[in-house]
Amino acid sequence: MIKQIFKIILVLVTFPNFISCSEEVIQPLEKDEAVNLKFPSYFPQMTFDQSENPITKNGVELGRKLFYEGRLSRNNTISCGFCHIQENAFTHHGHTVSHGIDDRLGIRNAPAIQNMVFLKRYMWDGVIHNLNQQPIIPMTDVNEMDSSMPEAIAKLSKDEVYKKLFTQAYGDENITGERVLKALSQFMASLISADSKYDRFKQGKENFTSEESQGMALFQQKCASCHSGELFTDESFRNTGMYYNTQFKDAGRHRVTLDQSDWMKFRVPSLRNVEYTSPYMHDGRFYTLEAVLNFYSDNVEDNPNLDPQLKQNNHIGIAMNAQEKQFIIAFLKTLSDKSFISNPKFAE
Repeated sequence: MIKQIFKIILVLVTFPNFISCSEEVIQPLEKDEAVNLKFPSYFPQMTFDQSENPITKNGVELGRKLFYEGRLSRNNTISCGFCHIQENAFTHHGHTVSHGIDDRLGIRNAPAIQNMVFLKRYMWDGVIHNLNQQPIIPMTDVNEMDSSMPEAIAKLSKDEVYKKLFTQAYGDENITGERVLKALSQFMASLISADSKYDRFKQGKENFTSEESQGMALFQQKCASCHSGELFTDESFRNTGMYYNTQFKDAGRHRVTLDQSDWMKFRVPSLRNVEYTSPYMHDGRFYTLEAVLNFYSDNVEDNPNLDPQLKQNNHIGIAMNAQEKQFIIAFLKTLSDKSFISNPKFAE
């Protein structure tokens, strides 16, 4: 026993910081290098401008740490990852709308963060066109992170860990708002989901069941006019006949344009990983895929702005019977990418 105590004392004398947990140990990264994002050939072209913001290994790692950094919020409690949870395809599972600082409520359901590098618009109303600018919205929103870039920079600049990480990513320890935003967007750009059963089917590596095949045919017939392409969204803004939620007073695209023709129009979301992203719609009003399809078949409200796709042949909504709905759901579940929601490179 005496010998063991002596050994412990010797270690503490020789290495006085041996047991300190006050600072994070930074492992030296390899020499920084460009990241070659991998995705199937049938995916759309990237819209992310790498000449403006080159994606690098160290930049993505810095962005990942910032994504889970609570100090980007006013009271150090809310990070991007708080509302965008990996196991739910980076949505806020269980909450109809996002919960922010001091448990304040936002007005919208947190959208999935996936395949952002291919999109042209962001947010439910498309107010952001450049991924490098997107994070400033939640950072400064009073109901989300309620902070400011100068405030966040002041906190990060006191942290030796961040000084090292910014040096590794940008060549010096200068922490700026532009660098924070670009690192975050590099991490988000790396979040590519392309390994679902649908992708393996597309590549000839796996077969669909009879239900899944019938569901795909029905989906192409009834849903693909809006949820088109390999991202399963045409990125358009559409009024789908949902009632105006007086609690949140959110009229969608109208909040951006103030054009009455945009009243209650919201961006068509991607359906990749839709099995994981409940609740659904801009205000999280539906908790199951069955409820979503029941809405489209039976509860679409007619209004002057209703999308023409939902107003055909004197019928409001999308005609589907119970069996067809089950087939469509079977197909939608082939869009689930388990490797995406469990990839350690995306985790905190």
